[in-house]
Amino acid sequence: MKRTIVIGAGLAGISVVYELRQKLPKEHEVMLINENHEFHFIPSNPWIAFGERTRDQTVVDLNPYTKKYNIAFNSTGVRQINAPKQQLQTGDGETINYDYLVVCTGPRLAFERVPGAGPDGGHTHSVCSVHHAEEAYAAYKKLLKNPGPVLVGALQGASCFGPAYEYVLSLEHYLRKEKVRDQIPITFVTSEPYVGHMGLGGVGDSKALMEHEFRERGIKWICNAQVNRFEDGTAFVEELNRKSEIEYTHELPFEFAMFIPSFKGSEAIADVPDLCNPGGFVITDEFQRNPTYPSIFAAGVCVAIPPLEKTPVPVGVPKTGFMIESMTTTIVENILSLERGEEMHTRPTLNAICLADMGNKGAAFVALPQNPPRNTNWTSMGKWVHMAKIAFEKYFLYKVRHGTSEPVYEKYILGAVGIHRVKPKNK
Repeated sequence: MKRTIVIGAGLAGISVVYELRQKLPKEHEVMLINENHEFHFIPSNPWIAFGERTRDQTVVDLNPYTKKYNIAFNSTGVRQINAPKQQLQTGDGETINYDYLVVCTGPRLAFERVPGAGPDGGHTHSVCSVHHAEEAYAAYKKLLKNPGPVLVGALQGASCFGPAYEYVLSLEHYLRKEKVRDQIPITFVTSEPYVGHMGLGGVGDSKALMEHEFRERGIKWICNAQVNRFEDGTAFVEELNRKSEIEYTHELPFEFAMFIPSFKGSEAIADVPDLCNPGGFVITDEFQRNPTYPSIFAAGVCVAIPPLEKTPVPVGVPKTGFMIESMTTTIVENILSLERGEEMHTRPTLNAICLADMGNKGAAFVALPQNPPRNTNWTSMGKWVHMAKIAFEKYFLYKVRHGTSEPVYEKYILGAVGIHRVKPKNK
């Protein structure tokens, strides 16, 4: 009996495991390994941070669904991978052989790279996990009672900027609703060379749109920001110029701070020789397969993608839902080709679509393909983006509970942003 193992039960892991189960023969075992028994819809975390969603609305217990859809499931995680032998050891000590391994582990949050950062023993909050978002909501309610300066942004090396923009603009909206906005100065602090860069060199007119939105809402910003450390109530920031020289230093007071950290790879994955880059992200070829270990594929945030351009402060490349679905479909099609004894022929499109809710409206960033020159390259704002993100949440949670391999972006989101369906490329 053949076995394909998928590590990680996020957007990528769930998409690929369901599609594999539907398309591989029944006698081919499909197994899912995760560090717990839950699926977390991470894009909803900013809503949780403002009390617009609860944990129960965005988290799904996978046990009944993996059983229902005939997917073997281990919720103890992966302790070690022996790639040459095509074996892995789970967190509970079981050694399992595999024919194919699909790595969808997502990121580890590298708060430790900036002293004082992070909610666990640090001085800043995060929306990168459900638990962090719940803590941010508790801190937000305290802020309403004790108003003071707020800092929001993305630390050096961050590769996920959408949630930072989503959070700061939603925060401004909700503070107005609570009638305390005039008591709370807001500063956006980012490693990007300009607001709206997004790790993508800008998308359409994103720079002008974001600057306009910040000015309209009275939000100050600092770009090319390198945060040295956080202390209780103070952020110590260096602002660099285009030559990466320190141009200004800032000591920014805050009552509340929310920062997106840089990411790193999962330890068990990073420990495999020649599988990952120095940051612990899986190296893949044009078919989403690792060039050293032909039985290992990878999709999602754990994949190594080089920065688009050199910037004064390092910024990473985002991996959005649309891109992730393209990666997972590519992996499934290429595994099917290998099982038929054929050459692999499917390549991901690597397009980027980011939907950011902003309280009373939202912004959509569309880059097709991600790297210039692009066929589609624009940013748009409106209430329709808010509805599109709700649709994404609704239908992905439906996908988890109903075991469907239907790509959510292709079916529901592309229509909302006025784009024709874009599928992975064949020869």
